[in-house]
Amino acid sequence: MQALILISAYLLGSIPSGLIVGKIFFGIDIREHGSGNLGATNTFRVLGKKAGAFVTAADILKGTAAASLPLLFDAHVSLLAGLIAVIGHIFPIFAGFRGGKAVATSAGVLLAYNPLFFLLLAAVFIITLSISKYVSLASVTAAVTALIYAIIYTYYTEDIPFLAVVIALVFFVIYRHRANMIRLKNGTEPKVGKNKKK
Repeated sequence: MQALILISAYLLGSIPSGLIVGKIFFGIDIREHGSGNLGATNTFRVLGKKAGAFVTAADILKGTAAASLPLLFDAHVSLLAGLIAVIGHIFPIFAGFRGGKAVATSAGVLLAYNPLFFLLLAAVFIITLSISKYVSLASVTAAVTALIYAIIYTYYTEDIPFLAVVIALVFFVIYRHRANMIRLKNGTEPKVGKNKKK
């Protein structure tokens, strides 16, 4: 049963929301435009706000759905299933293993496991984005906040599996944003609203 759940989680995570929306409604492959990424941020930049909002919601729900699959059996299997879905999002079998940067799908996993934690990170993301206008900075700031929260939470609850999964998710997010962080340092990272829809 667990193997079936994890395979299903990977396949859910592999659904390339940005690619599907781009192909069906705009007739383009967003991997050939903007940053070349399949995630929500590039969808916003290439296809516009409505498409970006849809892909963001779809990517969050992938993580939530995957993490919800085994909730009736074992909450910690739920975390593992969510992590597998995030790996599917980064390396989607349905899109040549070229996926997104793990932010929205990771958020969806946390939404399923701990909604209050999700709301905290969403607030950190929105506030950072509003102040800086950098999606990448908001994503990394939320990831670091997640790690700090998880460490404190685990200190009181001894929920080691939760901490382990959060560490993995934070690693994925930061690693996938390494080029963005270099551009932030060099002052060449694009801000929100700087790219027009193509």
